[in-house]
Amino acid sequence: MKTTSPPQAPAPAGTARDITPLEIVPLKRYGRMVIAAVAVLLVGGLVFALVTSKNLDWSVVGQYLFAPVIIEGVILTVQLTVLAVIIGIVLGIVLALMKLSDNRVLTVLADLYLWFFRGTPQLIQLIFWFNLAFLFPTISLGFVSWDTNALITPFIAALIGLSLNEGAYMAEIIRGGILGVPKGQREAAVALGFTPLQMMTKIILPQTMRMVIPPTGNQAIAMLKVTSLVSVISARDLLTNAQMIYSRNYYVIELLIVAAAWYLLLTTIATLLQNQLEKKYAGRSGNTASRGTNRGLLRRLTQMGAQR
Repeated sequence: MKTTSPPQAPAPAGTARDITPLEIVPLKRYGRMVIAAVAVLLVGGLVFALVTSKNLDWSVVGQYLFAPVIIEGVILTVQLTVLAVIIGIVLGIVLALMKLSDNRVLTVLADLYLWFFRGTPQLIQLIFWFNLAFLFPTISLGFVSWDTNALITPFIAALIGLSLNEGAYMAEIIRGGILGVPKGQREAAVALGFTPLQMMTKIILPQTMRMVIPPTGNQAIAMLKVTSLVSVISARDLLTNAQMIYSRNYYVIELLIVAAAWYLLLTTIATLLQNQLEKKYAGRSGNTASRGTNRGLLRRLTQMGAQR
C-alpha cells in the first residue's frame, strides 16, 4: 500500500527555508561604454598625431627638457609659488580676522582690500608693481631711501603681485573655515580662561585645517600656473626661459611642450602633497579639539575644587 506524507505547512516568513539565493546581474550601461570608447579613441588619436607629426621634432624636446636654463626657470617658478602661497596664507589669516572683528574700521579696510585685489586682473597688478618707479622714483623711510628700479626687481615685483592677490582669496577661504567651527568651541575656550589669541591659535585655527586644506591646495596648484604671467615682466620663470629659447631657434611648439611637461610634473607633485595632508587631517574629526577642551575644563574645575 502506497503511503503519502501529509502536506507540509509553508515555512514562516523569515526562516532559512524561505531564503533563496538571488543572482545579482549588473546593469549594462551601453551609453557609458560608447562614450568611454569614443573618448579613448579621441585621446589616442591626438597622442598618435603628436607623436607621428613630421612638423614636431621630439629630439629638440629631449634636448631642452633638462637644459640648465629650463631648470633655472623651474626653480624660480617653485620659489615664487611657495613664497606667494605662504605670504598669501599669512595675509589671509590677518584679513580674515579683520573681517570677523567687531571693529568696524578693520572690517571696512579688509573689505576694501578684497574688493580691489579680487576686482582687478592679476596681470595688471604685476605690470603695476614692475613699473612702480614711474610713480615713486625713490622709496624713502625718512632717514634712508632706495632707488625704486634697483629695489623692485622683476622677481620682487612678481612676488608682491602674486602674494597680495593670493592673500585676498585666502582670506575668504580661512574666514569660511573659521565660521565653520562650532560656537561652543569659543564658549569652552572662554570658560577655560583663554585669551583671544590663545583661543584662535590653540582652538579655532587647528580645527579649520581640515576645512581649508582642499581649497588651499587648489589655490597652490593654481598659483603654479599663474606664475606663468610673470613672463610679461621678464621674471625668468619657466615660461619666460622657454620663450627666450624659442625666440632664437623658432622651435615654438617643442619648447612649449617642454614647459607644459614641467608644469604637469609640478602640479602632480603638489596634488600628491595635498592628498597626503587631507588624509592626515581626515581622521581628526571636528570634535577632537572639543573633547580636549572639555577634558581641560574638567581638570581645571577639579584643581579649583581641590584648592578649596
